[in-house]
Amino acid sequence: MKDMKLLLTAIVLFFYTHAHSQNSIFLSHGRVEFERKVNLYAQIDDDDDDTWKELAKKMTPKFKSIYFNLYFDDNKTLYKPGRDNPDNNKLWQEPAEDNIVFTDLSKEQAISEKNIFDQKFLVQDTARKIKWKITNETKNIAGFECRRANALIMDSVYIVAFYTDEITTPGGPESFSGLPGMILGVAIPHEHITWFATKVYNEDVSQASLIVPTKGKKVTNASMYLQLKDALKDWGKWGKRHIKAAML
Repeated sequence: MKDMKLLLTAIVLFFYTHAHSQNSIFLSHGRVEFERKVNLYAQIDDDDDDTWKELAKKMTPKFKSIYFNLYFDDNKTLYKPGRDNPDNNKLWQEPAEDNIVFTDLSKEQAISEKNIFDQKFLVQDTARKIKWKITNETKNIAGFECRRANALIMDSVYIVAFYTDEITTPGGPESFSGLPGMILGVAIPHEHITWFATKVYNEDVSQASLIVPTKGKKVTNASMYLQLKDALKDWGKWGKRHIKAAML
């Protein structure tokens, strides 16, 4: 009887330990697929000119979704366009739809390749520093329990992010980083844009998957902003929106 109790105890401990270890896997390399989704109707409705809104809506879908892959290996990440979405309207093209962003988190450096209208920029600068405020709210994204954090970027742009500490690389899509784990969701409510992970792949990441962008006119974030501000000064609200999208 005593031996039977010991055997049962051993079995229970085995399954408990096995289950606990399964739930405690921490990823330091792999790939995250993100869906970048824009509510085009909401952006159109923000415009003050009512004369063209209905026509614009007839020419565009309500949402535009673009897929990106984020490759990560320890403290390095590369964010780049992923699989194609044939449902997208190719006529409605905005900045940041094909960005490539390399970030070395340990060195706090970022290099981005951005196509903005007919100009290709190579942005070389320090990684964006974001003052996050972590909350107690949680959300499950792609099978990971994520905690919410809020922040302001570019002085006035309010953003919401969700991160998981089960992925140890403190990166995220575009230039979003700086939380104690991987950012799997971002929302910019006033710009009607979201990035959410659709799936996380636990796979080896080769050096070929982390190639630093090299093409484009070399600029810093500050110098690119001044160029865009001058070029789009007569575009009104849409010009400001395009600048914000380009600077993300």
